[in-house]
Amino acid sequence: MRLLLVEDDDRVAAALSAVLARHGFEVTHVRSGAEALQELLVRGQEGPGFAVVLLDLGLPDQDGFEVCGRIRRTSSTPVIMVTARADVRSRIHGLNLGADDYVVKPYDMGELLARIHAVSRRKALEEAPAAGERAAAQGADAAGTLRLGAVTIELPTRQVSVDGAPVPLTRKEFDLLALLAQRPGVVFRREQIISEVWRTSWEGTGRTLEVHVASLRSKLQRPALIETVRGVGYRMAAQGD
Repeated sequence: MRLLLVEDDDRVAAALSAVLARHGFEVTHVRSGAEALQELLVRGQEGPGFAVVLLDLGLPDQDGFEVCGRIRRTSSTPVIMVTARADVRSRIHGLNLGADDYVVKPYDMGELLARIHAVSRRKALEEAPAAGERAAAQGADAAGTLRLGAVTIELPTRQVSVDGAPVPLTRKEFDLLALLAQRPGVVFRREQIISEVWRTSWEGTGRTLEVHVASLRSKLQRPALIETVRGVGYRMAAQGD
C-alpha cells in the first residue's frame, strides 16, 4: 500500500516512515503542500495513485486545510489529517473540507494503522464494481468460484476442494483462505487479517493466526500456496500449483 506523508518535521517523518515500512507500507515523504499536490498529480498520471494521504496541518508554505481542499477538488484519495491541533473547531473544519479522518498528536501507532486500513477499505468498497465484475476482478467467476491451480474455493457455498476432492475446513480457516485467495500476490498484514477474520485486535491472537495458517497448509497439502512475508504477514502465492 502506497502512502503519501506530508510532514515538514524530518525527525517525525523519519520515525513514522520507519514504523509504516515495517508494517508493509511504501511511504513517499514530502515537506510542503506544493510538493504534496505535485506528487499526487505525477503519481496519478504515471499509474496507481496513493492509497492514503497523511497530512500535517502546520506546513511551511500553506495551511494543511488549504491543501486538503485542493486535494479534494481533484482527487478522491483518502486524507487523514495528523496534527497537534486538538480543538473541536479544527476537527470539524477538516472533516467538512473532505478529510476522511482526523488524528491528534501524540497518537497511538496501532490506532493510526487501524485508521489507515479503515479509510482505505472504505475507499475500496466505494469503488467496487458490480458483484459479477468484482468477482471476476478478484479471480472468481460469475458464480463466485475461485481457482488456484488444483484448489477450488466456492465462496457462496463455502466449500473447498483439491483436485475435485472436498476438503473440510473450519469457519475461520475458510474465512482466512478466502481473504487471501481473493487477492493473490497481495501481502496482508497480520493485524489486518486478525481484524477482518477474527474481528478483534492483534494482541493475544497472533498464535491463533499461525495455527490456522499451518492447518490450511496441511489440509490443502499445498504448503507453498500461502507464503509467509517475514515481519509483515501472509500472502497467497500468485500462481497456484
